[in-house]
Amino acid sequence: MGRFMERGALSDLADLPEAGRIRPDVAELADWYPTYEGRTSVLPYSVTAASVIYNQQIFEDNGLEVPTTWSQFLEICERLQSADITPIYSTFLDPWTITQGLFDYTIGGLVDVREFYTRMRELGEEVGPDSEVSFQRTFAEPMQRMVQLLPFTNRDAPNRGYGDGNTAMAQGAGAMYFQGPWAFGEIEKAGTDVRLGTFPLPMTENPDDTKVRVNIDLSLWVPEAAKNRDGGRAFLKYLMRPEVQNPYNEEFLAFGTTQDAPPVTDERIVGMREYYDAGRFYMGASQFIPRSIPTENYVQAIANGSDPQRILAQMDADWARLAYRS
Repeated sequence: MGRFMERGALSDLADLPEAGRIRPDVAELADWYPTYEGRTSVLPYSVTAASVIYNQQIFEDNGLEVPTTWSQFLEICERLQSADITPIYSTFLDPWTITQGLFDYTIGGLVDVREFYTRMRELGEEVGPDSEVSFQRTFAEPMQRMVQLLPFTNRDAPNRGYGDGNTAMAQGAGAMYFQGPWAFGEIEKAGTDVRLGTFPLPMTENPDDTKVRVNIDLSLWVPEAAKNRDGGRAFLKYLMRPEVQNPYNEEFLAFGTTQDAPPVTDERIVGMREYYDAGRFYMGASQFIPRSIPTENYVQAIANGSDPQRILAQMDADWARLAYRS
């Protein structure tokens, strides 16, 4: 969608009253991508927030509280492991589950993701070991933290996929799971009575630094080339009615995008509400790397034991090469 926005393929929606109802901090998320100057190309319709899914019963049985600092999180992992409970159930067989989870959570908790990619685009082919920002320089600490968490994952993580993770969490085989709300529907299919909640991964010793990862899960737009642009705008206005938009987001465990959207109440995601309502969120770092760079495979290699610095240096080289070609 970034390509369409950047090249002016989407018509301007700024004059619609619905555009004025969007939360400013949510509308700004669309600007993280290159946009067509002076144009409101999309209206965010649904935002999904992803964080640490945790088994509430396991936490209660072991006298654990939701952590608010990095050291507290590590202590919880150690206590669970000492009790022969898998602290973090991971599914490294499907590389996307690593990038959206371990990779994005550790980076987003320590790095200003938007500012980082703004500088990376400015540097272009100059990105490298000596540049002001780079993957190997800026992501070094988050990747060290990610590696620090690997011993707390299930030993068979390299051979377990997304479906295995959902089944394991439904059966109480892990205390925590780095997944988004889309997993809840799959876990629910198992028909168990597992009680799950969520909390954002704390990456510093200051609770005020903690943020939650978000995606603009669904946006509305009308193409410039639409044969019936007025009809498209009328349909958009219908979809933006509170009685249409709010039930959609509630059903799919998403957060509202308008200033008058009701707060979420589902127990499974309510742990992220205070962060979203306060605008303490970031979009995943993995979402802004060109698809021609095999980021998921690189991150999978780190999860399976490869040297993070070597992988990050390769990502810098890939980025610089793409910038040179364009």
